[in-house]
Amino acid sequence: MSALRIEGKKIAEQIRAELTVEVASLKEQNIVPGLAVVLVGEDPASKVYVGSKEKACQSMGIYSEVHRLADNTSEEELLALIDKLNGQASINGLLVQLPLPSHINEKAVINAIAPEKDVDGFHPVSVGNLVIGDDSLLPCTPAGVIELIKRSGTDIAGKHAVVIGRSNIVGKPVAMLLLRENATVTMCHSRTANMEELARSADILVVAIGKAKAIDSRYIKPGAVVIDVGINRLANGKLAGDVDYDDCAATAGYMTPVPGGVGPMTITMLMSNTVKAAKKANGVKE
Repeated sequence: MSALRIEGKKIAEQIRAELTVEVASLKEQNIVPGLAVVLVGEDPASKVYVGSKEKACQSMGIYSEVHRLADNTSEEELLALIDKLNGQASINGLLVQLPLPSHINEKAVINAIAPEKDVDGFHPVSVGNLVIGDDSLLPCTPAGVIELIKRSGTDIAGKHAVVIGRSNIVGKPVAMLLLRENATVTMCHSRTANMEELARSADILVVAIGKAKAIDSRYIKPGAVVIDVGINRLANGKLAGDVDYDDCAATAGYMTPVPGGVGPMTITMLMSNTVKAAKKANGVKE
């Protein structure tokens, strides 16, 4: 038996179709969700991401603005733009594409974004709300991971979930979201002594360490749901996840491929956050 593939691309398309219907219904109430993206400098990967976000907005009927700033833009200029967009009623979601040039303080920029417009879910208020379980805009990749697990037909409640990786962007928030869904959560990282044994006890295994094919079948419990957040470029130019898909497929029950697993979900959840922020700003009940 080979693991069933969790097709992130297909699930992302389903969610986007649902959002398109929701946006159309909001427009009938004269509410147009709006997203502003700020890009500083010429980072090639960032340019690609920003282009994808623009396209996604267009395809769903979401208003979008992209502010492309020169590499030598000062921190003051960037903060002034954020302040202006915070006050702009047509903008419900605001994100500054990371990484930023080294002369700009990333933390100061994240802290300047109004929490109700923080569609990346990085603001300390958003993070605090996530931890205590209050309603907030959730970080996109972790929220996408939860959607993939749910839409694969897996009930998270009561399961043992193991998260390998403790980054602020994926590992920690995904652990919090799994807890919120009533899983029992174990976090592993580079200093974990018995990682293989812990991973093998997981009904749900989420891996986000940024190391190609680091996790093989020795880490997999038979029938487990395996979510691979990693995306690494191999020497031959191909993309690979943090999990050795071919080696683990015979043991796992469900697995996300790379590419085509978690990746397509990130921008989709960003669109979902923008719609949610627009509804909240206009007093529309969820």
